[in-house]
Amino acid sequence: MTLQQILAFAVIAGTMALFVWGRLRYDLVAGVALLVAVLIGVVPANKAFSGFSDEIVVIVAGALIVSAGVARSGIIELALQRLAPHVTSLRTQILILVGVVTLLSAFVKNIGALAMMIPIALQMAKRSNRSPSLLLMPMAFGSLLGGTMTLIGTSPNIIVSRIRGEILGQPFAMFDFMPVGLGLAAAGVLFLVLFGYRLLPKDRQAAPGLGEAIDIRDYVTEARVKEDSEIAGQTVGELRKQSDQEVRVTAVVRDEKTAVPSPNMKLKPNDIVLLQGEPAALERVVARSDLELEGENRASRTEAKGEAKDEIGVIEAVIGPNSLLIGQAAGRMALHDRFNVNLLAVSRSGQRFTERLRDIELDSGDVIVLQGILTHMPAQLRALGCLPLAARQIRLGSVRRGLIPVAILLAAMVLAGTGTLSVGIAFFGAGVLTILLGALTLREAYETVEWPILVMLGALIPVSDAIRTTGGTDVIATALSGVAHALPDYGAVALMMLAAMLITPFLNNAATVLVMAPIAAAFAQKLGLRPDAFLMAVALGAACDFLTPIGHQCNTLVMGPGGYRFGDYARVGAPLSLLILLLGVPLIMIVWPLS
Repeated sequence: MTLQQILAFAVIAGTMALFVWGRLRYDLVAGVALLVAVLIGVVPANKAFSGFSDEIVVIVAGALIVSAGVARSGIIELALQRLAPHVTSLRTQILILVGVVTLLSAFVKNIGALAMMIPIALQMAKRSNRSPSLLLMPMAFGSLLGGTMTLIGTSPNIIVSRIRGEILGQPFAMFDFMPVGLGLAAAGVLFLVLFGYRLLPKDRQAAPGLGEAIDIRDYVTEARVKEDSEIAGQTVGELRKQSDQEVRVTAVVRDEKTAVPSPNMKLKPNDIVLLQGEPAALERVVARSDLELEGENRASRTEAKGEAKDEIGVIEAVIGPNSLLIGQAAGRMALHDRFNVNLLAVSRSGQRFTERLRDIELDSGDVIVLQGILTHMPAQLRALGCLPLAARQIRLGSVRRGLIPVAILLAAMVLAGTGTLSVGIAFFGAGVLTILLGALTLREAYETVEWPILVMLGALIPVSDAIRTTGGTDVIATALSGVAHALPDYGAVALMMLAAMLITPFLNNAATVLVMAPIAAAFAQKLGLRPDAFLMAVALGAACDFLTPIGHQCNTLVMGPGGYRFGDYARVGAPLSLLILLLGVPLIMIVWPLS
């Protein structure tokens, strides 16, 4: 080996060691690796930041933004809301949740698909008195399986497609992954529904987070029944069904007269309904029933007095002992005119309100939800004598855009799938349109993008490429080919997939593909075989990380809500990994012949 090859391998080995050590976050590790590689001359200085301009970074960011827009639209919730209350069998719940998240993961980023389904799973678990641990891990594994079906489903597919383009001049297309991915996803879902869930702990509970520590569940807000609202002409009981019985209707105001409603009372256009419940449930019922929230159309919502619309947000605050609000009602205080904030909801422990929101006399200790310009909120809260509560996500007062993000996603998939636009341009455009058309605000879009992942990708692309440019991939491929000559062809493909599966839990799936894919391609060439099957094996092995909570963000995402321990993953993941290996290799060889 040459000195340059030795140095390149040393940088990769050091990077892997730091990943395994775990004291430094993966994006910082990647940054250190890039800096060292440039300083010792393995990566040319003029190529140091080439990874950040790579199409991979754009595709991942765009897919995350579009996925968040689809999640925010509430379409999936709406589709499942009528079905979920009637599904009580555990196996049926797992089939529906895992099946839906697997299918969604083929078309939106798998982490986005899982994130939008977790609240539905938690509601199902709560309703059927089961631990969410029985549902969440199968869903996480389903999202990993679903991501293998298309180019944009998971980062390993995007990366391996780019590497194929460099080697053969033609990257993998959008649906080239479908034949193998669909077969593996179907087998994996079947395993999880029939056997996998039996291996899970049945009594785990999530550690309470900050949101549960605050535990405010009795906010009161008010909303108007619009002329064209679907709920107009229906009963109060039907409105409650829209919230899965999680929201109470405490009063209905009609023609300035307040009445305590019966479940059979019919709602009319321009009725004001007072709703009581937790913020997430209030937001769902307002969106599903197409109600107009109190204050939604005032200037601070739509114009913000010259401020960017995406700076509008909501904050929870408690009324302090010396607050201007004590003994006052929002209507008399003219909160919007004097302070440019809207009062969206009020909570007072142990009290059920039947007055209009504007008529409630506020008191010290009341918790309120205010909407306004986020950058001005601290000063406004000080002026009002209110103390902000610890931040948690409150969607009340934000706008859902229904089918718009779904249409954007479908357009991007069609344009990329037919080759009309490159995948990068299609999803960059989709991300921009998602923001322009209001499906996400700029603030939400920036919060959605996983910047540590993008930094890691941008930094590691030139580092991993150094193995190829120094000839290191040929060295490894020559060594592996010596071993593989004693194996049948399917054994060589299985070797690549198994290696990727074993490395991913310690290195991260994207980093694994960046290192392993060039080696797999060179390995195939040494054996005189086509590289497609070997590249697919690496992508599948890296994408199907079922052994630990740290190899993929989907596994990490369910660890807290499911109350899982590190070893729980391998209990289900080890037999599932074996199934993927045994089924994946013959499928790959059928779809992608070696010669």
